[in-house]
Amino acid sequence: MSITTDILLFIAGIIVLFAGGESLIRGASRLARSLGIRPIVIGLTVVGFGTSAPEFVVCIIAAFKGSGDIVLGNIVGSNIANIGLILGIAAVIRPITIYMKIIKVEVPLMIFLSIALYAVSVNLGLGRMEGAFLLACLIAFTIYSYRAALRESQLVKEEYKEFIGDNTSRLKQVAFIAAGLLLLIIGARFIVDSAISIATVFGISEVVIGIAAVSIGTSLPELATCIVAALRKENDIIVGNIVGSNIFNIGMLGLVSLIKPVGVNPELLGFEYPVMVLFALLALPVMMTGRRVSRAEGLFLLLLYSAFIAAIILT
Repeated sequence: MSITTDILLFIAGIIVLFAGGESLIRGASRLARSLGIRPIVIGLTVVGFGTSAPEFVVCIIAAFKGSGDIVLGNIVGSNIANIGLILGIAAVIRPITIYMKIIKVEVPLMIFLSIALYAVSVNLGLGRMEGAFLLACLIAFTIYSYRAALRESQLVKEEYKEFIGDNTSRLKQVAFIAAGLLLLIIGARFIVDSAISIATVFGISEVVIGIAAVSIGTSLPELATCIVAALRKENDIIVGNIVGSNIFNIGMLGLVSLIKPVGVNPELLGFEYPVMVLFALLALPVMMTGRRVSRAEGLFLLLLYSAFIAAIILT
């Protein structure tokens, strides 16, 4: 297979993965809505899982192919991109005012899980014990989100209801879910196979491919969701999607390593992991100071993310 074909397959994989993620989110959200589940609960759980589904599927396939660098590069890169790239773009489009009270819990939890992932990776492997711990944290977060969402303000509830919409055709939504899952599997397979081939041909490490290319591709559902929310002035959806996705990504990594243990490249512990923790820590003052993310702060996040990508490509 030629390098041109590999590049085309990678691009096609990203497109298919994006379509699959969108289909899954739409179907699952509206099916849950038709079953009487409150919109804010859907936004913080179903949509959170749906936007992390591309990362999960890519990681599962990469893990079984023995490409631990792509697994971890994808998760670490996605979590950095969610804050540096996606929150940055959303804030540049429109300054983000933060109303959601539970962000005071979610952001510290995201920081805790980022540090915890670093800590459990120090032994250079994510085994089933580490996976069970990370997955347990995700389950606890989901339960908390459900209970906290029921106490959220009416303004936030209406925001999620408007964003998710109503569609009571359950059969149609099941079809969206099935199509989304199929497209995710196909797109993920294209991405993983072509990424490994491209890395081999150009002599690029799979870590760099995972962080600089695969992670951005799997973060497209989050990017699309946040851009739409920014244009609609639905601030809490932006913050909930980004923070929730980062938490889900780490929890889904726990599920992956529970199914198939993943080796950790020691090089990741020296740079990429600390940067992930740094961006998680940076999110707290950016989001909480004045309860607003300004355009200047969004531009600052984009510049930091650009510097990070340049650093891993040039070194």
